[in-house]
Amino acid sequence: MNEDLRERFYRRERQSVPAARDFARAALRDWGVKDRADDILLCVSELTTNALLHGVPPGRGFFLRMTAYEDGVRVEVHDTGDGVPAVPGPATDAEGGRGLLLVTALADKWGVEERDPGKVVWCEIRVP
Repeated sequence: MNEDLRERFYRRERQSVPAARDFARAALRDWGVKDRADDILLCVSELTTNALLHGVPPGRGFFLRMTAYEDGVRVEVHDTGDGVPAVPGPATDAEGGRGLLLVTALADKWGVEERDPGKVVWCEIRVP
Protein backbone atom coordinates (compact mmCIF):
# COMPACT_ATOMS: atom_id res chain seq x y z
CA MET A 1 0.00 0.00 0.00
CA ASN A 2 1.50 3.34 -1.03
CA GLU A 3 1.06 6.43 1.11
CA ASP A 4 -2.10 8.21 0.04
CA LEU A 5 -4.36 10.90 1.44
CA ARG A 6 -8.12 11.30 1.11
CA GLU A 7 -10.15 14.07 2.70
CA ARG A 8 -13.68 15.46 2.60
CA PHE A 9 -15.80 18.02 4.43
CA TYR A 10 -19.24 17.14 5.81
CA ARG A 11 -22.01 19.39 7.05
CA ARG A 12 -23.74 18.96 10.40
CA GLU A 13 -26.40 16.56 9.11
CA ARG A 14 -27.46 13.05 10.07
CA GLN A 15 -26.63 11.67 6.62
CA SER A 16 -23.01 12.82 7.00
CA VAL A 17 -22.04 9.77 9.07
CA PRO A 18 -23.12 7.15 6.49
CA ALA A 19 -21.65 9.36 3.73
CA ALA A 20 -18.32 9.46 5.60
CA ARG A 21 -18.42 5.69 6.03
CA ASP A 22 -19.06 5.24 2.28
CA PHE A 23 -16.18 7.62 1.52
CA ALA A 24 -13.89 5.61 3.83
CA ARG A 25 -15.03 2.30 2.31
CA ALA A 26 -14.15 3.58 -1.18
CA ALA A 27 -10.72 4.77 -0.01
CA LEU A 28 -9.96 1.41 1.62
CA ARG A 29 -11.05 -0.40 -1.54
CA ASP A 30 -8.84 1.86 -3.69
CA TRP A 31 -5.90 1.23 -1.35
CA GLY A 32 -6.48 -2.53 -1.38
CA VAL A 33 -7.11 -2.66 2.39
CA LYS A 34 -9.10 -5.77 3.28
CA ASP A 35 -7.68 -6.86 6.62
CA ARG A 36 -9.15 -4.78 9.43
CA ALA A 37 -11.34 -2.81 7.03
CA ASP A 38 -14.37 -3.38 9.27
CA ASP A 39 -12.42 -2.07 12.28
CA ILE A 40 -11.43 1.05 10.36
CA LEU A 41 -14.99 1.65 9.16
CA LEU A 42 -16.35 1.28 12.69
CA CYS A 43 -13.79 3.81 13.95
CA VAL A 44 -14.80 6.22 11.16
CA SER A 45 -18.45 5.80 12.20
CA GLU A 46 -17.75 6.40 15.87
CA LEU A 47 -15.43 9.38 15.41
CA THR A 48 -17.71 11.10 12.91
CA THR A 49 -20.77 10.45 15.08
CA ASN A 50 -18.97 11.96 18.08
CA ALA A 51 -18.02 15.01 16.01
CA LEU A 52 -21.59 15.41 14.80
CA LEU A 53 -23.14 15.04 18.26
CA HIS A 54 -20.54 16.79 20.42
CA GLY A 55 -18.00 18.70 18.33
CA VAL A 56 -19.78 20.54 15.56
CA PRO A 57 -21.60 23.76 16.46
CA PRO A 58 -24.78 24.58 14.50
CA GLY A 59 -24.07 25.87 11.01
CA ARG A 60 -20.66 24.20 10.84
CA GLY A 61 -19.32 20.83 9.80
CA PHE A 62 -16.46 18.38 10.26
CA PHE A 63 -13.57 17.33 8.12
CA LEU A 64 -12.56 13.67 7.60
CA ARG A 65 -8.99 12.93 6.58
CA MET A 66 -7.69 9.41 5.95
CA THR A 67 -4.09 8.58 5.24
CA ALA A 68 -2.77 5.20 4.12
CA TYR A 69 0.78 4.36 5.12
CA GLU A 70 2.92 1.37 4.33
CA ASP A 71 1.70 -0.49 7.41
CA GLY A 72 -1.59 1.14 8.35
CA VAL A 73 -4.32 3.73 8.09
CA ARG A 74 -4.75 6.96 10.04
CA VAL A 75 -8.23 8.43 10.46
CA GLU A 76 -8.60 12.07 11.56
CA VAL A 77 -11.83 13.92 12.29
CA HIS A 78 -11.44 17.70 12.56
CA ASP A 79 -14.17 19.77 14.22
CA THR A 80 -14.53 23.29 15.58
CA GLY A 81 -16.23 22.49 18.87
CA ASP A 82 -15.03 22.99 22.40
CA GLY A 83 -14.19 20.24 24.84
CA VAL A 84 -11.91 17.25 24.79
CA PRO A 85 -13.33 13.77 24.26
CA ALA A 86 -12.55 11.16 26.88
CA VAL A 87 -13.25 7.49 27.36
CA PRO A 88 -16.16 7.24 29.79
CA GLY A 89 -16.08 5.19 32.96
CA PRO A 90 -18.14 2.03 33.27
CA ALA A 91 -21.86 2.80 33.12
CA THR A 92 -23.69 -0.29 32.00
CA ASP A 93 -27.11 1.40 32.00
CA ALA A 94 -26.16 4.29 29.68
CA GLU A 95 -27.73 4.26 26.22
CA GLY A 96 -24.72 5.89 24.55
CA GLY A 97 -21.18 6.91 25.28
CA ARG A 98 -19.42 3.80 24.05
CA GLY A 99 -17.93 5.21 20.86
CA LEU A 100 -14.48 5.96 22.24
CA LEU A 101 -14.49 2.64 24.10
CA LEU A 102 -14.86 0.95 20.71
CA VAL A 103 -12.15 3.11 19.16
CA THR A 104 -9.85 2.32 22.10
CA ALA A 105 -10.48 -1.40 21.66
CA LEU A 106 -10.04 -1.45 17.87
CA ALA A 107 -7.33 1.11 17.14
CA ASP A 108 -3.65 0.58 17.81
CA LYS A 109 -3.53 4.14 19.11
CA TRP A 110 -5.74 7.20 19.26
CA GLY A 111 -5.60 10.71 20.58
CA VAL A 112 -6.73 14.30 20.46
CA GLU A 113 -4.81 17.28 19.11
CA GLU A 114 -5.66 20.95 19.41
CA ARG A 115 -6.56 23.05 16.41
CA ASP A 116 -7.79 26.60 16.20
CA PRO A 117 -10.69 26.48 16.51
CA GLY A 118 -11.55 23.05 17.85
CA LYS A 119 -9.69 19.76 17.82
CA VAL A 120 -8.62 16.74 15.80
CA VAL A 121 -9.57 13.29 17.10
CA TRP A 122 -7.53 10.60 15.39
CA CYS A 123 -6.79 6.91 15.42
CA GLU A 124 -4.29 4.66 13.73
CA ILE A 125 -4.86 1.05 12.77
CA ARG A 126 -2.07 -1.19 11.59
CA VAL A 127 -2.84 -3.23 8.52
CA PRO A 128 -0.80 -6.34 7.68
